[in-house]
Amino acid sequence: MSAPRPVRLLVCDDHVVVRAGLLALLGSAPDIEVVGEAGTGEEAVALAAKLTPDVVLMDLQLGEGIDGVEATHRIASPSPESPPHVLVLTTYDTDADITRAIEAGATGYLLKAERPEELFSAIQAAAQGRTALSPPVASRVMARMRAPRPTLTDRERDILGQLSQGLGNREIARALFISEATVKTHLGRIYDKLGVDTRAGAVAVAKEQRLLP
Repeated sequence: MSAPRPVRLLVCDDHVVVRAGLLALLGSAPDIEVVGEAGTGEEAVALAAKLTPDVVLMDLQLGEGIDGVEATHRIASPSPESPPHVLVLTTYDTDADITRAIEAGATGYLLKAERPEELFSAIQAAAQGRTALSPPVASRVMARMRAPRPTLTDRERDILGQLSQGLGNREIARALFISEATVKTHLGRIYDKLGVDTRAGAVAVAKEQRLLP
């Protein structure tokens, strides 16, 4: 019986030294073949379409251009061809980052502090379409699933709805006939209730928990 085909892997990380370290590490795994590397989200999207890897190892923070979440969304979006599976490899483990990545279509979410063996196993799992999560990430996901949904006021829901449409504070204030200062106050309360600190994080968590009007 012939040996199974190695997993074809594309690595995306904007730090050259980190990327070189990953390439050296992954090169030691006999069942993984690195077919390309990218330093930006745009480059990862283009190479994923060109090289058709089984898995894209994706960092979240990529400097200029689109971030890892948007790149994940573009790579994992349904298409006539079977898209590659995206495995996030990052140092960030906030609820907002995890939620955004999973919403974008990531198959797994791994932290860079994991041991090499865990990384190899996660890549194999991702190649088969199975979810791979670092233990701290899995714990956060389970905790959020068990936690009761936050209670938002009608006004906070209205503002979240406007936020999900990409409106800025001034536009939200005009649409709801309130002041910008009032919008900022409500946003602060929304962030606290959802456990996030960015607009994108608030929208991602709101979608996940079906809080949008």
